Amino acid sequence: MKKKLVVITGAGISAESGIKTFRDADGLWEGHDVMEVASPEGWHRNKELVLDFYNQRRKQLHEVQPNAGHQALVELEEKYDTYIITQNVDDLHERAGSSQIIHLHGELLKVRSLGDPSLVYEWKGDLVLGDKCEKGHQMRPHIVWFGEMVPMLEVAASIMVEAECVIIVGTSMQVYPAAGLVGYAPPFAPIYYIDPRPTINYELSQRKNLTVIEEVGSTGVRKVVDELLKSTNS
Repeated sequence: MKKKLVVITGAGISAESGIKTFRDADGLWEGHDVMEVASPEGWHRNKELVLDFYNQRRKQLHEVQPNAGHQALVELEEKYDTYIITQNVDDLHERAGSSQIIHLHGELLKVRSLGDPSLVYEWKGDLVLGDKCEKGHQMRPHIVWFGEMVPMLEVAASIMVEAECVIIVGTSMQVYPAAGLVGYAPPFAPIYYIDPRPTINYELSQRKNLTVIEEVGSTGVRKVVDELLKSTNS
C-alpha cells in the first residue's frame, strides 16, 4: 500500500507561471482592492466590476501553463497516494496531471447559482449579468470570498489526519483556516516547507521533523520530489 502524502500549495507555486498574487502587492490584486472583488460586500456593491475582474482572471489563466513545480508533484503519484490541497483557484495542478486535488478557495473555471449553491457549472468564458442557472438564478464565480465559509475545509482536515508526509509550497501559512491544517497532521509525519521567504506559524513551530527549503517552488519541489522518490527505491 502506498504511503499517503499531502501537498499544501499556495499562490507562490502559480506565480512562476505568471499568475500574480495579491499579498505581494499591499492588498491589491491586479490593481484592485481585494475586498472590492473578493468579498460578498464587494459583490453587492458592484456586481459588474466583480464579474469583469474574474473574466479577466479567466482569460489570463488560459494564457499560462503549469511550471516545473506543478509538473514535479505529479511524479509523486508513482510511489505515493498523493493529495494536493490548494488555496489556488487556477487549474494548473489539473493541467499538469495531478489527479487528487482539493480546492479550498474554489475554482476559477466554475460558476455557481446564487439561488442554489449546489448548482455548479464548468465555465471557461465570460460570466455576465443575465447568465442564469436552470432555476433562473443569476450565477456568480465559484470562489470562496473573504468572510465566507470554506466548504472543503473538513475534507482537507480529514485527509491531513492520515498524512504520512507533508509538503508545503508557495504559501505563507499565515492565513487561517488553511494555515491551521498542519496541526491535523500526525506528529510523526515529516514536513517539507518550500518557500523563498518562509514564515513559521505556531503549528509549524511545534513540529520536530520540519525541513525548511528556502527556494522557489520549481527548484524546491524538484529537490523534495527527488529525495522522496529516491527513498522509496532504497
